[in-house]
Amino acid sequence: MRIGVDVGGTNTDAVLMDGSAIRAWTKRPTSADVSGGVAAAIRAVLEEAGVAPDAVGAVMIGTTHFANALIERNKLDAVGVLRLASPSGEALPPLTGWPDDLSRRIGDHIFLLPGGYEVDGREIAPFDADKVRAAALELKARGVRAVAITCAFAPVNAAMETRAAEIVAQEHPEARVTVSSAIGRIGFIERENAAILNAALAALAASVMTSFERALTELGIAAPLYISQNDGTLISAAQAAAFPVLTIGSGPTNSMRGAAFLTGVQDAIVMDVGGTTTDIGVLANGFPRESSIAVDIGGVRTNFRMPDILAIGLGGGTRVHLDPALYAAAEIPAGVLRVGPDSVGYRIAQEAMVFGGATLTTSDVAVATGRADFGDSAALPDFSAAMLTATWARFQAMLEEAVDRMKTTRGDATILAVGGGNFLIADSLKGAARVLRPQHAAVANAVGAAIAQVGAQIEQIIAYDREPRAEAIERMRRDVTEQVVAAGGIAETVQIVEVDEVFLSYLPGRAAQLRVRAVGDLAGLPIDEAATRQVQHAH
Repeated sequence: MRIGVDVGGTNTDAVLMDGSAIRAWTKRPTSADVSGGVAAAIRAVLEEAGVAPDAVGAVMIGTTHFANALIERNKLDAVGVLRLASPSGEALPPLTGWPDDLSRRIGDHIFLLPGGYEVDGREIAPFDADKVRAAALELKARGVRAVAITCAFAPVNAAMETRAAEIVAQEHPEARVTVSSAIGRIGFIERENAAILNAALAALAASVMTSFERALTELGIAAPLYISQNDGTLISAAQAAAFPVLTIGSGPTNSMRGAAFLTGVQDAIVMDVGGTTTDIGVLANGFPRESSIAVDIGGVRTNFRMPDILAIGLGGGTRVHLDPALYAAAEIPAGVLRVGPDSVGYRIAQEAMVFGGATLTTSDVAVATGRADFGDSAALPDFSAAMLTATWARFQAMLEEAVDRMKTTRGDATILAVGGGNFLIADSLKGAARVLRPQHAAVANAVGAAIAQVGAQIEQIIAYDREPRAEAIERMRRDVTEQVVAAGGIAETVQIVEVDEVFLSYLPGRAAQLRVRAVGDLAGLPIDEAATRQVQHAH
């Protein structure tokens, strides 16, 4: 059995799964310390199912800790940045374009050092070990323990980053070192930004993982802990502590993977309606479509793997702005009705009208129209049919516009409606061939965490005149398979889910950027596919 947990800004959701069957699920308020809410949610599903803690084989958690830290500029470490790209890489210094409040938290601990490579692998300048050593000693003297090492075209050749990391570890043993080649893609500035953000989160990540593991120990669960990452697969708690930025987009990704599992649909648009926003993403072969452009994280451009997500200001707690004098109006004039983007969020139980509050929210409208049933409908004002029709139509127009923005092909798409606020999605939408609302849709995010597989990805630039294309692809398939197995995957279940090839016309010869991604079932916890299909069809 496995437990999946997804920590959101409003609720912490948990499910207990036995193979493909959901034995118990719960929604609990997210606590200030987060780990307390996680422990409460896990305890609740164990008690509901009557399952002993020692029967749990693994725990998977998706957390908003690190995304929130970046957004709120909270609990971030100062970072020493060692850029190996001089002299040519000095025109645009590190942290250029960063928000002022965030760059102040990171600090001015920047060292521009010789090194780096051209796109074809030639050195820009020789590596200077003495200068790296001096930088490490200076950071140690300043008390800076987070270090980001970046090198021009490190994904092509990571040797200089590796040597620099070894020297920093020798001279500054207490430092937590992030090398950019382990996180980002070819683009230098975005990859450097991702490495710096990761370094800034490293101490927080270690603390969070320790608190999660402590919570499991206190519950009597000795099972291994895994953390959901941005592409819908799992990494160990130790890996998450080392690479927290790889988990920032796990919330929407978990919902998408859970939606695919609960419906059996592998290609669709997923709408995950939470308390504040609706996150919309695209499923391709059961996995989230990745963003092909630089992703903005906390105001900083990065290029590591992130799901292609569109978030709109429509959720269960979103405020509906309308003059109370028009609640009973026979006609709503154009331009006077506004929906969001502000939300009452976790205060919905106190502020929404159905709970005795004075704020008109989307949930109040859903209850008044009979599309949701919670709270006290008698507490609602007398809304006119015109007001309810106009407001509901506005909700659907926002959703339909979002569907059009996410579609990449002509024709209608299948929509999977999940999340606690999925009642805001009508049973039919323009641009949708059908709208599916699976059983357990409210906790699809926790289901996605529970059923997640181990994954790995390799990206390299290959010169086909030096290594034949077929041999290069086969070598990378073997390498990525070995990485999945090393991460805890079952070798027999490993599947190559993506081979992406982009030819680079600006390089001599026949060169291409190759990316190979693989997934596999977690050792000891494979999900029976036949049982999965039976459960999905029953839904």
